[in-house]
Amino acid sequence: MARLRPRAPGAATAAAGDGRRKEQRSLFGEILDWMLAPLLLLWPMSLALTWLAAQGIANKPYDRALVETVRSLSQRIEAPDDGVRFDLPRETARLLRSDEVDTVFYQVIGPAGEFLSGDRDLPSPPDADTATAGEVRMRDEELHGDGLRIAYLWVQLPGIERLALVQVGETLTKRSRLATEIIKGVILPQFVILPVAVLLVWLALARGLAPLGALQQRIHERPPDDLSPLDVRDVPEEVSPLVEAINDLLERQEVSLRTQKRFLADAAHQLKTPLAGMRMQAELALREIDAGHDDAQALKATLGHMAHASQQAAHTVNQLLSMARAEAKTGVPLQDRVDLLVLVTDVVRDAVPRALDLGIDLGFEGPEAPRDVARCQVLGHAVLLRELLVNLVDNALHYTPTGGVVTVRVQPQAEDGKVALQVEDSGPGIPPAERELVFQPFYRALGTTVDGSGLGLAIVAEVAALHGSVVELDDAREAAPGTAPGARFTLRLSSLPVDEPPEGGEAQPLLLTQASVAGGVPQLS
Repeated sequence: MARLRPRAPGAATAAAGDGRRKEQRSLFGEILDWMLAPLLLLWPMSLALTWLAAQGIANKPYDRALVETVRSLSQRIEAPDDGVRFDLPRETARLLRSDEVDTVFYQVIGPAGEFLSGDRDLPSPPDADTATAGEVRMRDEELHGDGLRIAYLWVQLPGIERLALVQVGETLTKRSRLATEIIKGVILPQFVILPVAVLLVWLALARGLAPLGALQQRIHERPPDDLSPLDVRDVPEEVSPLVEAINDLLERQEVSLRTQKRFLADAAHQLKTPLAGMRMQAELALREIDAGHDDAQALKATLGHMAHASQQAAHTVNQLLSMARAEAKTGVPLQDRVDLLVLVTDVVRDAVPRALDLGIDLGFEGPEAPRDVARCQVLGHAVLLRELLVNLVDNALHYTPTGGVVTVRVQPQAEDGKVALQVEDSGPGIPPAERELVFQPFYRALGTTVDGSGLGLAIVAEVAALHGSVVELDDAREAAPGTAPGARFTLRLSSLPVDEPPEGGEAQPLLLTQASVAGGVPQLS
């Protein structure tokens, strides 16, 4: 006896997001940007560093001249007994200030801080407290709004403890001019070299990406039916993985097209037979009528043959549509929460009238414990899983003789988190050599006389693959003399994790007994 829960309300489907299409980017422009952007960023830094270096280069010769001048002036400080004197001839003073470009300043301060000679307003050095005799130091100052470069020297006079100070400074015009000339000599060629470098980078990129353009042209010129692999030897090494992936796609596409062509050819052949039979029967009926025969039984038989042929054609078309529907779901995420107990109940209930007509005992076996019932839910495509089960039950009823038994079974397997869906019959079974072949489209087992399209088990295999599973096929029972082994089809699906049901909290389940010919009608309680 099986326990079936009432159908639960359908879960709401997740809303599809509006994915915005990303703006297409140029590989050529992307590489060019990444090459030129750092160059344009570093160029101003290069200018600043060049200016600083030029300033240092320009200062050196003029600083040396200031150092020599301040040392020469320091030698003219004398300290006789009557005081400290600084003797600078007028001609020497005139020569000192005779610079045609810059203004030269000098200052001599005695040990007691007394002004001895030069320019009184020349700034004092900031390091008077740490003065060291005999060491010429350099500093930058401002005087009357003009920048100055000053060399100064503390002088130790004989017999005097405190130090005298000699300073010589000049404005910065010559230095600025020299630094500017250095900058011009370095920067101006860069204004020519930089555009040439950009042009060469452009040409190098165009040359480097030319094989991609050639590959694009070869693909564009291909006829639609040419799925031969692309030659990897004609492309750069970096593009080889992409071309190999395209070749793999082309190979799979070629296999798919061959399969579709073979499928369409087989479908046309399968449809041609019932349609040709319908045409023959229709022409026969017309000839009978034209001949004036009024044999109602013969006409009825002819119409019966036509109805049977049309039923075969409709069944084949429906199976083809089911196969196409299953193939269209390839790659679509599993999103339906499917209760296998509810699904099996619906399918078995729909198949009971046919089982009664055929004299076959059709039944269902399922779990009874609430914990096991809760494990019978899976994630999948509800419509396709129903199609799978319908085809398995239909196949079992097709090949099970009158008085036989067909059982649909749902078995939760707690040890591996799976739930097994089985359809078992007492028919002739399928030899091991043919158990892989029967899942191919339009394949019919050798020696069978039962009508069919040969698509049912192919649909079953396709739907199982979509759910990450395979259909296991074996004998339903051990073969014994005089008994058929039957066939058992098993599909194992991953069950959804569910909370433990509370004790006594389960709804009263549906109970479905065996649909037996002896019972007359299926019993539901």
